[in-house]
Amino acid sequence: MRRADVEARLRLTPYLLVAPAALWLLVFFLVPLAGQVATSLKSGSLLDGGFFFTWHWQNFADAVTRFGPTFLRSFLYAALATGLSVLMGYPLAYFIVFRGGRYKLLLLFPVVIPFLITYLVRTLSWEALLSDDGPILGSLKFLHLIPEETRILTTATAVVFALAYNFLPFTILPIYVALDRIDRTLLAAAEDLYARPWVTFRKVVFPLSLPGVFAGSLLTFIPSAGDFVNAMMLGSPQNQMIGNVVQARYMNTLDYPLAAATSLILMVSLLLCVALYSRLFGTEELTG
Repeated sequence: MRRADVEARLRLTPYLLVAPAALWLLVFFLVPLAGQVATSLKSGSLLDGGFFFTWHWQNFADAVTRFGPTFLRSFLYAALATGLSVLMGYPLAYFIVFRGGRYKLLLLFPVVIPFLITYLVRTLSWEALLSDDGPILGSLKFLHLIPEETRILTTATAVVFALAYNFLPFTILPIYVALDRIDRTLLAAAEDLYARPWVTFRKVVFPLSLPGVFAGSLLTFIPSAGDFVNAMMLGSPQNQMIGNVVQARYMNTLDYPLAAATSLILMVSLLLCVALYSRLFGTEELTG
């Protein structure tokens, strides 16, 4: 085989390797996205003969004016759930990495177990746990530690806590990987320089684990903002998230253009949030 042919094949190899993934994205992401954009620019109704493409940009304005507070509520709930997940997940990941020893993978297994249970079943379990007479509130009321009228279901607290629980593994696993990759000689060097454990954590461990915190928080925030199951099952109409709006517009009122416009606004808003978050708290200097 001539050298020119070999070089040509070598040049084509990267494109051939990426072709299956590119085809997958084209068929299952770009084509549906184009259909979603086209739907968002339609007008009409099913009762009046269907929807027609008329460049109806008013759908986007209607989505913002009608569901603006719901957008803000969704991002607030997602941010609270993400912060709660990091606060719970970071100490757990730290303990597994630095105190787990040879049992690290065994200790990590309970973190992965929720993935083996259906998302809907996990949410139903929270509904049973947080019910007024459930094992948590029922026990506290029986011991007279809280008033009888105390309730958690149909409140924002239930929605946020359930979101944090359901997406907690997405937070823990990236943090675990980042902590596990830290060179232990750096910790030994800090100890040789008489750094106290807290100083070592603040100056060495935490900065080097920021890529994991960054990835884990994004993996939690993005699906939380678009979730509708937790708000539907654990919240009230006042706790409705934007995912509930999209679901209702598609399945109940059959207003496909407004639903498509709302979902596209959500997608663009999430992209802007990710870009801003990357700009403010990006860790390129740590990962480069």
